[in-house]
Amino acid sequence: MTEETTERSHGLGLRVARLLFGSVLAFSAIDNLRDLDGMIEYARAKGAPYPERTVPAASGALLLGSVGIVLWRLPKLAALSVLTFLLGTTPVMHDFWAVDEERKETEQIHFIKNVGLIGGALAFLAHAKREG
Repeated sequence: MTEETTERSHGLGLRVARLLFGSVLAFSAIDNLRDLDGMIEYARAKGAPYPERTVPAASGALLLGSVGIVLWRLPKLAALSVLTFLLGTTPVMHDFWAVDEERKETEQIHFIKNVGLIGGALAFLAHAKREG
């Protein structure tokens, strides 16, 4: 395999990864924004601070960041936006250690999923920084 072929396949793989990662997060953000009242109430029940402000702001930041990753526009800012959303919401909204046994497994699955997404956001951030 030539260096050009390797670069081309790496570029394709990265584009597909950006599309998959960003699309899933954009869907989640749109879903949050569609049911904003429900998400605000859920955040309030979880003890999130100022949910009437933070839920729309965080969901909007997630949407912009995820679209930025898909399109690779302002990639550092986009990856930081997604990373900030995930770091801020994961321990508050998926606090599996603080819920009853009935909800524990579901919250733990979401928590672990988000940890994986944090890893993806960190990888995109590192790649964006390498590009300059």
